Amino acid sequence: MPARNQINPPPLRKITDFKSKLTGGGARANLFEVVLTFPDAAQPSTDVLDKSRFLVKGANLPASNVAQIEVPFRGRVLKVAGDRTFDSWTVTVINDTDFSIRSAFENWMNTINRVSDNTGLTNPADYQSDAYVYQLDRDGSTLRSYRFYDVFPTQVAPIELSYDSQGIEEFTVELQVQWWEAIKGTGTNAGGEDIN
Repeated sequence: MPARNQINPPPLRKITDFKSKLTGGGARANLFEVVLTFPDAAQPSTDVLDKSRFLVKGANLPASNVAQIEVPFRGRVLKVAGDRTFDSWTVTVINDTDFSIRSAFENWMNTINRVSDNTGLTNPADYQSDAYVYQLDRDGSTLRSYRFYDVFPTQVAPIELSYDSQGIEEFTVELQVQWWEAIKGTGTNAGGEDIN
């Protein structure tokens, strides 16, 4: 006798069945754009904001975490939903010869805590800003976007220098995130729901 609510295995599927379910040929990990904003206290030139749309070569769509709370009861543990937490967000940046983006992040961190005397802004509204990542379709339309609220950098990673190295320098920046929201895109293949 089959178990209650048992789901029987589906009949043999064909590659054409799989293809019919893969909307738009699948989302591509290399089709994205990151838009950074900086707080007024650390506002870089417009050139930096424009460059970041091209020179941020790596990012991620955020994780979603709801912690569990374990409640002991007579030798068993009841698991119930706890609070939502938000992971830090890391971007990878291609370094150009004028160091404009790296300098902008270093300046942002310096407004938070000056390297010379350990002073800085204390009101979060003065040093936090929003950032955006757009997942693009192959036609350039937006499939889904994420808005990261009230981010601020906590690490501008080192750039390793070596006589043995070739290629263009890159560095990562770790930003803390208060929360994020997901927004359905406008492209013909866009789907999903707004999450806010």
